[in-house]
Amino acid sequence: MNDWLLYVLSAAALAFAVSSWWGVRKLKALHIRSAVHEDAHETGLTQQRVVVILNPVKARAPEAKEAIQRACLTAGWDEPLFLETTAEDPGYSQARSALDYKADVVLVGGGDGTVRVVAESLAHTDVAMGLIPLGTGNLLARNVDLDVNDLHANVHTALFGHQRYIDTARMGIENSRTGHSSEHAFLVIAGIGMDAEILADTNAGLKKAVGWLAYTEAGMRHLPGRRRKVSVALDDKPEQVRNIRSVLFANCGLVPGGIDFIPEAMIDDGMLDVVVMSPRSAIGWLAMYAKILFKHKGNLPIMTMYRAGRIVIKCPEPMPTQIDGDTSGLATKLTVRVEPRSLLIRVKGQPA
Repeated sequence: MNDWLLYVLSAAALAFAVSSWWGVRKLKALHIRSAVHEDAHETGLTQQRVVVILNPVKARAPEAKEAIQRACLTAGWDEPLFLETTAEDPGYSQARSALDYKADVVLVGGGDGTVRVVAESLAHTDVAMGLIPLGTGNLLARNVDLDVNDLHANVHTALFGHQRYIDTARMGIENSRTGHSSEHAFLVIAGIGMDAEILADTNAGLKKAVGWLAYTEAGMRHLPGRRRKVSVALDDKPEQVRNIRSVLFANCGLVPGGIDFIPEAMIDDGMLDVVVMSPRSAIGWLAMYAKILFKHKGNLPIMTMYRAGRIVIKCPEPMPTQIDGDTSGLATKLTVRVEPRSLLIRVKGQPA
């Protein structure tokens, strides 16, 4: 790697750090406005049957359990039913048990993976989900304006807050080489290409030490790389062939660091925002980053945005995929669709 490229990568890292600080302060209000497309409403419940699905390996899991028990006791409600996830079952059977229990609200204490798995079962049920963010990214919690560092405020919101419906999305994955196929729900952002490569290559020890900043280190290593040819079909329109590094499908667009990646992405508008990224060099990545940071409205040929309810991606060779920050295998075909207003979640009460 020559000195020029090292300089560019260093500048990109510095820009990311500075913009993250700036974004937390300057972009938050704009995104909150776009994320709250529908007014929240009161639950209308005086008594609630509460189920808590908890990832016990999270550092603050014992504190969360105690805070939930104390809040329910103070409210005069029955003892919550606690169900713990395992490595073998990250929440599927626990969510089914919560529905069998006739829960009024299911609190999810864990990271993005636990939230996504539970949401997949609660979608289309009208059973509310409360978020107790205990993970690294906590993507959905950020997009509905929860303070991911305030555990007790999040417990209060999950139990006593207002509620609203949001969209969910599903991604069908097919691999013609292996014959494998699967389908997964997601809530925030899924993708194919470089974004999934970064997630797969992020150092686990570094992630544990510095949180979401570990993705930046992996991202810098993956900036050089070749584009791949794919076909993209949006809704019922003819497919188009593109050379890409990544294609992202966003239900909402706020990511860690306060970066409002896709300000137009609203969580309950019945559409997905599709971002096709095709830079050839580090300079292209910097140009895209500047566009995101400063919300430049001009066209950038290497970063094209669309809106659609259904997207089909086909690629000649298998490419890595991700859903809400978790890797989801290789695909030669993706089918992504939105499910409007399919999940009821607890949010902060409206200001008086």
